[in-house]
Amino acid sequence: MTDVHAKKSAALNSVWASAFLTLIKLVVGLLTGSLGILSEAAHSLLDLGAAGLTYFAVRVSDQPADSRHPYGHGKIESVSALAETALLFLTSAWIIREAVIRLLSAEARVEVTWYSIAVVLVSMAVDFTRSRALMKVAKATRSQALEADALHFSSDILSSAVVLVGLGCVAAGFTKGDAIAAIGVSLFVLHVGYRLGKRTIEVLIDTAPEGVAAEVERIAATIDDIARVDRVRARPAGTTTYVEVLIRVGRSTPLARVQDVCDTLSLAIAGRMPGTDAFVKAEPLALDDESIIDTVRVIANKRQVMVHDIVVEALEGRRHVSFDIELDETMNIHDAHDVASGAEQAVREELGDDVLVETHIDPKRVSMLTGQPIAAGEHRRLEAEVIRVSEAVEAVEEAHGVHIRHGEDGLYISLHCLFDPTTPVRVAHRATAIVEQRIREKIPDVGRVVVHAEPLGEE
Repeated sequence: MTDVHAKKSAALNSVWASAFLTLIKLVVGLLTGSLGILSEAAHSLLDLGAAGLTYFAVRVSDQPADSRHPYGHGKIESVSALAETALLFLTSAWIIREAVIRLLSAEARVEVTWYSIAVVLVSMAVDFTRSRALMKVAKATRSQALEADALHFSSDILSSAVVLVGLGCVAAGFTKGDAIAAIGVSLFVLHVGYRLGKRTIEVLIDTAPEGVAAEVERIAATIDDIARVDRVRARPAGTTTYVEVLIRVGRSTPLARVQDVCDTLSLAIAGRMPGTDAFVKAEPLALDDESIIDTVRVIANKRQVMVHDIVVEALEGRRHVSFDIELDETMNIHDAHDVASGAEQAVREELGDDVLVETHIDPKRVSMLTGQPIAAGEHRRLEAEVIRVSEAVEAVEEAHGVHIRHGEDGLYISLHCLFDPTTPVRVAHRATAIVEQRIREKIPDVGRVVVHAEPLGEE
């Protein structure tokens, strides 16, 4: 049985039970003249109306979200519970008024019969059964409307017990006991109404469920790259609690990783806190352990430029930062200089005026390169020269995969250099730089050299 069907079935059974109790209590109350039983009949009539509202609410609340109700229709259950609360208070006021009138007036004749006792006992049995059934479904489906009904009917058991005591007092000769019992019933009803009303109003005004923020922070603390949780907002709507979380991550964290962190936290909240729908937003934060290289990259990203070859040096007690900045090859040098100077100034503002910042402008191609093959004999001659020059460089074990062609800016040469698998990256990078330099020295008209480093045995 689906949750929706279980909720509808439980609510409909409650409607039929309320109708049955209202009828038998009204008949017995009129036959015996007991205000306590008549108040219970009025109470059951209220239950019937409340059960009808609940049935309507659970039918509507599970409808999917639409353009006018992006958070779904879950709050219709809260509206139903609020209407039920209003009926509880109105009924209680009427019962207390009638009871006070009886206490102040001449004694009313109340007849205690076996069927007056029986109807109260039957009412208690029915209320006990349906309260348990409603609470079971309410917990399984997280239905606020069904939970309100279950709480309501569990209190009916106590109010019926008070009526039973009142009838006992009448049978013992204390005729005003029936009116006093009616007031006792009303007090129980008012107590339940207060509890329902308080909870319902909290939902309608989006009061955050207790403990949600603390639990979200505990979950976030278990996820790498989350620096802190800045804000947690939670609002209940029917069976779902919508949670909005603002987290902080290091500003140098790659965008794809930031999205992974948000998704991970959202899934973790759903797993640890059933019935929640979490939306996680991340904002950047400058961490204390952020490196200067990371700072330069962050500044470049903000200014929508690409940088590479970032070098940080300490010279004579002063920090020097240099990097290559890639700009559109069609940009004039005046505009390119302005962009580079702006990036330099941003780095100085971030790191301090005592930092020396230098940039080198690299053209970033916006058009596709075109190339032409070279003659086979010339290719073989140049290929042999490239391999000879490359393998003469320290740390290079072998060179292969040489490709040479004519490009727009001269010869385009690419090759693979093999290194011992244990070679540090910095050593391999320096060796490839030397290979490029020596190729340019030995072969004229070289426009571009690309050296790919790879471990020996995995080429």
